[in-house]
Amino acid sequence: MPTAQAAAIQPFLKDSYTREDLQKLESLLMESGTFEFPQLSNHLFPAALALQEDTEYTGYSNCWVRDNVLVSYGLYAGGQVDKAVSCLKTLANYFIQYRHRFDKIIDGTSDPSDPMQRPHIRFGGEGLAELDQQWAHAQNDALGYFLWVFCRLIRVHDLEPTSEQMELLGLFVRTLHAIQFWEDEDSGHWEEVRKIAASSIGTATAGLLEFSQLYDERPELFPEDMKFCERVDVLEDAITRGRHALNAILPYECIQKDPQKNRKYDAALIFLIEPLRIVQGEMADTILENVKTHLQGEFGIRRYLGDSYWCADYKEKLSPEKRTDDFSDNQAERDALLIPGQEAQWCIFDPIISVIYGRRYAESGDEADLKEQMKYFQRALSQLTPEDSRYGGLKCPESYYMEHGKYVPNDITPLLWTQANLLQSVAWMKHSVGIE
Repeated sequence: MPTAQAAAIQPFLKDSYTREDLQKLESLLMESGTFEFPQLSNHLFPAALALQEDTEYTGYSNCWVRDNVLVSYGLYAGGQVDKAVSCLKTLANYFIQYRHRFDKIIDGTSDPSDPMQRPHIRFGGEGLAELDQQWAHAQNDALGYFLWVFCRLIRVHDLEPTSEQMELLGLFVRTLHAIQFWEDEDSGHWEEVRKIAASSIGTATAGLLEFSQLYDERPELFPEDMKFCERVDVLEDAITRGRHALNAILPYECIQKDPQKNRKYDAALIFLIEPLRIVQGEMADTILENVKTHLQGEFGIRRYLGDSYWCADYKEKLSPEKRTDDFSDNQAERDALLIPGQEAQWCIFDPIISVIYGRRYAESGDEADLKEQMKYFQRALSQLTPEDSRYGGLKCPESYYMEHGKYVPNDITPLLWTQANLLQSVAWMKHSVGIE
């Protein structure tokens, strides 16, 4: 059983839970601001909250497509439908505002090998403004996540789309096909060296599958003047190629021979199991076992072996302006700072693993699944900041990194993505105990 960073959490790390236990825990987290999700005036979410003067350098007051999708989904899964929908509609408006990025890729007049020509994945939130800073915008997973969640909420009638939004979804499909995402080198979840990554291929394929289901279930949303019927072959071709490419790579992240790209284990693959659920069964078990065996640490889970982002004494090795810079073209420079085994341990994964086992327990009733659900739920709780933390007590860090020989929260605390994942794990723990 883990030891909590916060004293107030330690009593909740126990062998079993009652309804009262979880109700008390949820009240404590709500009162402590652990689940605060303040939105910008246009309903988007910044990546991190309450940045201080000496942490503003991180740039996490900006908005990321991926974070906004996954925060929205976490809130949606927790019953906060209006917050989720309002955010996603604004995100659609952002893409519509810059639809020329899609049009030019589709008609071949822009070069997708230049990431600045792709749809921008990181942008200024309040003004929906692209940023001039060079960035690794080649992130097919981010496009896949948006397509996946927007189509899903339409399918279940929680989001009623406009004709312009439906046309936008069609642009996503055609763009992913145009760049041949199944063999495209992108920077993926971690915005780093471009490679052919299973986590990106799987996310894009999940988005296309959700679009396909929407097309089957709600054909009335596809007006004739969209002429989408002519594009069905594009959709089916993209899905087939995506599935084949994914199956050829899994359970690994990247099988390219280049040592800068080749990667067996990457925790981003967890998201193909939950929330995307495009990977299930024995392959899901293999991915989970790989993460547990090779990436799991005492304080969190490494993104991958050799990850130099927030490696030991990161703030002493890099100036503020370099710490969150775009290293996608010169990652070897940052990698040289890492001592193997001293990678940052992230906090976004444990709560999702708990959700995976919670979902399994709901289906199987197997006590072994409940045991794993509780184990990773408690690991997630133990990561909340101590009461005397400079970031405030019971906050959700992005990761723990080694500073002078001790693991401490990094400067991106609290991270909304972590909060959203923890929120889901609490909901599933309540479900397993029979509260919901």
